[in-house]
Amino acid sequence: MMQMYFTTTSAFLLSLIGISTNRTHLMSMLLCMESMTLILFLSMAASSISNTNTTPITIIMVAMGACEASTGLTLVTITTQKNTNDYVKNLNLLKC
Repeated sequence: MMQMYFTTTSAFLLSLIGISTNRTHLMSMLLCMESMTLILFLSMAASSISNTNTTPITIIMVAMGACEASTGLTLVTITTQKNTNDYVKNLNLLKC
């Protein structure tokens, strides 16, 4: 159990480091966020093996992850069509 805790924690921290260092492309940031969501889902699923009360939470987590992935893909598609690239520095939230 300790090895699994260490693996999930280190993978989550690596994804967090990936977000903070790879800030050039929007797609790479979204992939790091998706991996963080999957790591949280895996840790929730592993904890629900011993406790059956947390099973609905894992199902909600998967549904939220699917919504996040579809929203992120839509955002990448729209910004790529509008700006012809997905650089984060070209995104200006004040311009509509």
